[in-house]
Amino acid sequence: MTVLYILVPIAVILVVVAIWIFNWAVNSGQYDDLDGPAHSILFDDDDPAHLEARKEAQQDADDQPPSTDDTPDSRP
Repeated sequence: MTVLYILVPIAVILVVVAIWIFNWAVNSGQYDDLDGPAHSILFDDDDPAHLEARKEAQQDADDQPPSTDDTPDSRP
């Protein structure tokens, strides 16, 4: 019974750490492009259509304003 006094706080701490790591990953952009790496393996790097698509994607990424961590988060 006394082991529960040790295991329950450890479990709560592990859950809090896991939630913090998940929030960090989402806020730092780790999940922004889930399809890009999966599709890039299907294309030949020397294919002109692939090179043009990569240039367009890079231009789209450059046109978006950079996200900063000091702006307030709009999510609840």
